[in-house]
Amino acid sequence: MTKQRVITVMPAYNAAKTLERTYRDLPMEVVDKIILVDDVSQDETVEIARRLGLKTIIHIQNRGYGGNQKTCYLEALRDGADIIVMLHPDYQYDSTLVPNLIAPIQHGEADMVLGSRFLGGLTRAGGMPLYKIIANRFLTLCENLVLGLRLSEAHTGFRAYRREVLETIPFLLNSDDFVFDSEVIAQAVAHGFRIAEIGVPTRYFEEASSVNFGRSVIYGFATLWTLVKFTAHRWRIAQVPQFSRRLHDVISPYHSVGVFRESG
Repeated sequence: MTKQRVITVMPAYNAAKTLERTYRDLPMEVVDKIILVDDVSQDETVEIARRLGLKTIIHIQNRGYGGNQKTCYLEALRDGADIIVMLHPDYQYDSTLVPNLIAPIQHGEADMVLGSRFLGGLTRAGGMPLYKIIANRFLTLCENLVLGLRLSEAHTGFRAYRREVLETIPFLLNSDDFVFDSEVIAQAVAHGFRIAEIGVPTRYFEEASSVNFGRSVIYGFATLWTLVKFTAHRWRIAQVPQFSRRLHDVISPYHSVGVFRESG
């Protein structure tokens, strides 16, 4: 089997207290490169990333979680990634499990893999608040019903993508907020990509990033609205560019060189 280039991207915001621990756990015999995109952190995230030797991209202004991921994926594609791993640098997810996460892609069994905190039944033991468990379960159920999936969790910050997924879905049309993650799953389904998941432990502690209750409510309604748009698209009630177009259609040709493999 030909060696596939694996790049881990970290969308970072105020991750100084947890970044190094996340980095140290990464299996570098598997990961070829790490790209950190800093979204105008107010702590020493950039200094630590540079000291660790990570390729560090710094936004000129805060673009939000989704906006951060857009930069992450464009940089990884330009850097020649065959597999892109998205990992929050807040130490909430177990970095040592990257080989397990990418294995279904390497073996041709999946195009996108999610690290589920609900497989294995240790979610509460890891400290996830009860209201987050209930909301996560409800939203995942809705997504499964609408998208035709059988996921245990659709709301995870530990994911892997085959290059072709991110070369295809028009993720640049997505929100710059947290609902970006839900939109990507819907886009992957719209374009016929296979989604798998593996079980990962969860770690909730003071330094780990977490969306507060108010933002969680906004995120929940935004996810439901994404499902409404997907349904309208699937039933041909409306033409929704998010699900009908491809990345090549929405990116400037002046920026496409290097992003798409065929562009050289």
